[in-house]
Amino acid sequence: MTLLQKCGSCLLPETYETIEFDQKGVCNVCRGKEVRDEKIDWATRKTKLDELIERHRGQHDYDCIIPFSGGKDSTYTLLYLMKEYKLKPLVVRFDHGFMRETLVENNTRTFKKLGVDVLNFTPNWRVVKRLMLESLRRKGDFCWHCHTGIFSYPMHMAVKFNVPLVFWGEPSSEYTAYYDYAEDEIEQVDETRFNRFVNLGITAEDMYGMIKDDFDLDPRDLLPYTYPKMRDLKRLRYESVCLGSYIPWDVKKNVEVIQRELGWKGDQVEGMPWEEYPYEKIECFMQGMRDYIKYLKRGYSRVSQMVALDLRNGRISKEHGQELVDKYEGRKPPSLDIFLDYVGLDENEFNEIVSHTIVPPNEPDFGKNEWAPKTWDYERWYREGEGTKGIQTKR
Repeated sequence: MTLLQKCGSCLLPETYETIEFDQKGVCNVCRGKEVRDEKIDWATRKTKLDELIERHRGQHDYDCIIPFSGGKDSTYTLLYLMKEYKLKPLVVRFDHGFMRETLVENNTRTFKKLGVDVLNFTPNWRVVKRLMLESLRRKGDFCWHCHTGIFSYPMHMAVKFNVPLVFWGEPSSEYTAYYDYAEDEIEQVDETRFNRFVNLGITAEDMYGMIKDDFDLDPRDLLPYTYPKMRDLKRLRYESVCLGSYIPWDVKKNVEVIQRELGWKGDQVEGMPWEEYPYEKIECFMQGMRDYIKYLKRGYSRVSQMVALDLRNGRISKEHGQELVDKYEGRKPPSLDIFLDYVGLDENEFNEIVSHTIVPPNEPDFGKNEWAPKTWDYERWYREGEGTKGIQTKR
């Protein structure tokens, strides 16, 4: 594999989305963190949050909508807004099809302890499988249905229930430079953001045109992945924002809070260091597959992202961070077997598809990667049938 240039501070490689290096070899995401810590007046931001909430409190059947996966960020967002402001939210959950047992238990415990109304939506699985295959072929990312559904469906519910205020968790500036931390700007979670990087550059209308001829598809099947009509959102006078734009966001401290107050539990994730990051992306049993594809395409995975976050916060040394990256990244997830069965591919076909989406100068070796260990709940994950098509990848 080609040796990639890395940030001198956080070790993110040159193939990382949105990354740029300055003359000192430091990336723009690290520089954004400096703006967050040194230039933003968080007391003023908190006052703006107070004012935002008071504009909407008691004006509708619900004070706000909180999109919810049950992961660390949405759980903290729900807890913070209910504890700090005593809001009455409508919790909206888009079920991407891969929720794990620990997550479901966390969600049930959280909803009962806090006392909230919850709306859960599960899309058509037959359609989801076809969307996974098409987005894998087009973008080397099978998660299009999840990206779009998570961000569009709650907005449809905002229109349906006439609730203008929508709260998300951390701003994208925590991890990328699609948007920058700025002293006087609040990142808007709107259609511009949706089209900028959420939908991978493929609209639901595009997707329908791509698959309608080889799949028994009703145009209405793609509605959950569309953004609401602008005229409806303007009539609603919606405000869709990240809580982390108003208060400093600290993942590890947030996890401590939800563990202490809600009994929230972490879990083992394929290819992730369990001891260091038991809280990261526990909501999806296909997360290991997503990380594996990212590693093949770009030469890094979520391990690098979490190491970078810890390095920016001064929580680990570069030496330890590099050790974690070297030890865990690039392992082939056991969920590959299940995924191939879902989309009807063998491993050679999968590798061929991914090979066309590689981001230079990364050069993966498809035959070199060792298997990651199975998680405790691996045998309980949903399977389509007996075995996979073509090449068998059983250990």
